[in-house]
Amino acid sequence: MIVDDHEIVRRGIAEIVDRADGLVVVAEAGSVAEALRRAELVRPEVILVDLQLPDGTGIDIISKLQETLPSTHPIVLTSFDDDDALTQALHAGAKAYLLKTVRGAEITDVVRAVAAGRTLLDERTVTRRRADNGDPAANLTPSERRVLELIGDGMSNREIGERLGVAEKTVKNHITSLLAKMGLQRRTQAAAWVAGQRASSWRQ
Repeated sequence: MIVDDHEIVRRGIAEIVDRADGLVVVAEAGSVAEALRRAELVRPEVILVDLQLPDGTGIDIISKLQETLPSTHPIVLTSFDDDDALTQALHAGAKAYLLKTVRGAEITDVVRAVAAGRTLLDERTVTRRRADNGDPAANLTPSERRVLELIGDGMSNREIGERLGVAEKTVKNHITSLLAKMGLQRRTQAAAWVAGQRASSWRQ
């Protein structure tokens, strides 16, 4: 099963998987709610999930399926190459973590391996990667950095949207992404981090 909110991306992945011997795409979804509903109906062996979705994250899907469909093996397929998202995926129960820059043959190889019971994502992988990156905000995009600064200024999502000239939903997506990248759970933690960084720079 493939979960991605971009239909073109979803169809491209489905075509790659369907062409591979022994693999069949049994369902597609573009949101967390749709994914959970369809997964209950088709009970896929493997589910490929994107991290950023309109109504939540791929981590939400993985966590819920660990309770309701523990025999379904989750794989994260995302554009976010950062250690905090990797850690969250591992702790939620993901068996592998792939970037969307991966070749088609690698996707099918990983799907087969995970379907056979292998786990390609473990604590050692995460620990090794995290050792190379000490700045939790290092992987933020310029837009996410700007949103983070405005959170630190105490602005609401609506106010941030007005300041940046974007929809409030876009702001929420940026916040979800930056929290995942920084390994945080709530925007209050992000605000506290910004305050700490500013205090540190003042002391210097």
